[in-house]
Amino acid sequence: MAEERIHSAGGSSLDLATVIGLVSGFAMITAAIMLGGTPESFINPPSILIVIGGTLAITTVCFSFGDMAKMLSVAGRAMVRNTQEPFDAAYKALQVAEIARKQGVLALQNVVDDVRDEPFFHKGILMVIDGTPGEEVEAILRRDLQSMVSRHRQSASILRKMAEFSPAMGLIGTLIGLVQMLGNLQDPTTIGPAMAVALLTTFYGAVLANMVFLPLASKLERNSHEEALILQVFLLTAASIGRQENPRRLEMLLNSVLPPSQRVQYFD
Repeated sequence: MAEERIHSAGGSSLDLATVIGLVSGFAMITAAIMLGGTPESFINPPSILIVIGGTLAITTVCFSFGDMAKMLSVAGRAMVRNTQEPFDAAYKALQVAEIARKQGVLALQNVVDDVRDEPFFHKGILMVIDGTPGEEVEAILRRDLQSMVSRHRQSASILRKMAEFSPAMGLIGTLIGLVQMLGNLQDPTTIGPAMAVALLTTFYGAVLANMVFLPLASKLERNSHEEALILQVFLLTAASIGRQENPRRLEMLLNSVLPPSQRVQYFD
């Protein structure tokens, strides 16, 4: 049934907004340092150790090694953008619902491979084909959706916690440098390195918090919201097919959760 195949408009690509934003921000700081003529003075291994090592260590205290590993995995997704729009997901969902309405639920066996690139929707369609009631399909998929949102929210909260700790570790480094400087005033050669630690730890902490951790946390929250919206479309569709509802009713239901610019007019 080639005419009934469902084509996906989904996919992923490098998120240029994230990459360009990070690169541009660090490029401006680097340019300002280079214009000052002393770039090597901004590289201080003890300061880096205090800020980065201390931030990771203290954040791990608040969570666990497993949470930190998941955060690193999820944070990497901030560099990737889902190219599928809610409109595309809704249109695909209505195509599947129309096939089920016209030919019966078992006809979805002919198109189930075409939604394999959407594991969430694929799972829902398989449950419907197996005869799972619509209410049960909705309950199972909603728990999966909530679990995904919870994972993303935890990863974002870890990044925000790191953004809290990195300036604090910078302040601790500043105090360490000042103590070292004041404790060796009789030796002028120690004043410079101690002052470098004092100032650079604050610099590193501010840069990491405001140019890395907080922006990535915000991007993760944004991406999670977009992904949750698309999964909500698939959830409502699978549940509607399981209840054998009219696809026209499903279209109205989907448009009630989609933003105005993404609403579909499939049957008009």
